[in-house]
Amino acid sequence: MSGIGKTLMLLGVAIFTIGLVMQFVKIGRLPGDILIKKGNTTFYFPIMTSILVSVVLSLIFYVVGKWK
Repeated sequence: MSGIGKTLMLLGVAIFTIGLVMQFVKIGRLPGDILIKKGNTTFYFPIMTSILVSVVLSLIFYVVGKWK
């Protein structure tokens, strides 16, 4: 199988896995996320969620890089 075919298959599996995990795990509203409500305005800044996603993606890319 060509390189592009393998890459597309891995990307599809990754997207499917992420979608499946998101069905069962609530990402967001973690302790450390900023939520400000004033009147009819809401400001939400997901600091801890961003850090968590960054760490997980860094680990995934590290493992994939070592695997290749």
